[in-house]
Amino acid sequence: MKAILLNGSSEKDATAERIRSTLTAELVSRGWEVSHILLRDEKIGACGGDFFCWIRNPGICNVADDNRTLAAEIMHSDLMVYLTPVTFGGYSSQLKKLVDHQIQNVEPFFASVAGETHHQKRYPRYPVFLSVGWIEQADPQEEAVFRDLAHRNAINFYARRAVTGVVLADQPDEALGTATRGWLDDLAKGKPYRAESLPEPAEAPAGIRPMKRAVLLVGSPRTRKSTSQSLGGYLFDQLAARQVQTETFYIHTSLYSPQRMQALQDAVDAADLVLLAFPLYVDSLPAPVIAALERIAARRRGRGGTRPRFAALVNCGFPEAAHNRTALAICETFARKAGFDWLERSPWVQARGWCTVSPWLRPAGKPPRSEKRWIWRPLHWHWVRRSHKRRSTCWQSRSFLLGYIAG
Repeated sequence: MKAILLNGSSEKDATAERIRSTLTAELVSRGWEVSHILLRDEKIGACGGDFFCWIRNPGICNVADDNRTLAAEIMHSDLMVYLTPVTFGGYSSQLKKLVDHQIQNVEPFFASVAGETHHQKRYPRYPVFLSVGWIEQADPQEEAVFRDLAHRNAINFYARRAVTGVVLADQPDEALGTATRGWLDDLAKGKPYRAESLPEPAEAPAGIRPMKRAVLLVGSPRTRKSTSQSLGGYLFDQLAARQVQTETFYIHTSLYSPQRMQALQDAVDAADLVLLAFPLYVDSLPAPVIAALERIAARRRGRGGTRPRFAALVNCGFPEAAHNRTALAICETFARKAGFDWLERSPWVQARGWCTVSPWLRPAGKPPRSEKRWIWRPLHWHWVRRSHKRRSTCWQSRSFLLGYIAG
């Protein structure tokens, strides 16, 4: 039996080594052949979102680096293990880089799984899945988001069995060994995994605060040609028309330029509103977006003063907006930890196959260009078919946005 351990830790993370050694020893004692992959030492580029692994070279990523080999190794393993510090309720950017590339192991075509749309299998057999995360201090909300993300990954990657474990960074070795044995016992018993409940979103902050500056962070690798830019840019056009100073940054091009990243962080610190627009990548945010949020949070740690407001707009290719819930919960956790006021998620508002926004982000009127018009039509259709109560809520939320801007 082969097990592959995908370690998404940073270089100075002592907890990662404790968990790795404990888990490896236990697996070996049970007869497993263990392969440990330290992802920070691998050459793995960010997923380009070009879908070439589906349409040009089916099952093979267009980026010729270590992701191809690792994707194949995963499929030749009996057990796949994620090791990661819990990062805003999700995976570290190091681990997420490889997770994003795992779409080459599924088909582009859709299938119904438990009444929900997912990609079809590419292969007849997939490995059992164990995800292990660690946190510095107990945080039930962050742990719940992490468990939900792992659960949804298990569905999308057709894991026959799946177990998720979360431990504290300072957990004693004895307790860590007990937890490790429990995870592996649950996998061996074939204990069915259950759906996790996401924490309720925090309420939008009360009161109206004047908005003078707004920053749009576009998290798509397609930058200016992306749906994220189209939707976020249209919204920011409405803000600019109301004398709000707006600025746009493209995360994929800023992340690898010290000057651009410095300018992005300075703009975020000076903004009254930060809007993150991104495509859904394997139930979560694209790896470069997580990397940018890690840097922003590190810089803002311990800062006082006025708290900027943070909102998110996520689009995905599934017909159910519920796929976006976990990604938005990660955004909310980031906002809380990085000193922002979160502006309530609302996963039932949809657009172009499909998009999720905070309810107050719904702008008035129709987009000026035909391209944006067809993007927005499903949003309007889905919106008006809801109950009268939800329509009222959405109208009230839109009024809140306009009042917030006018204030």
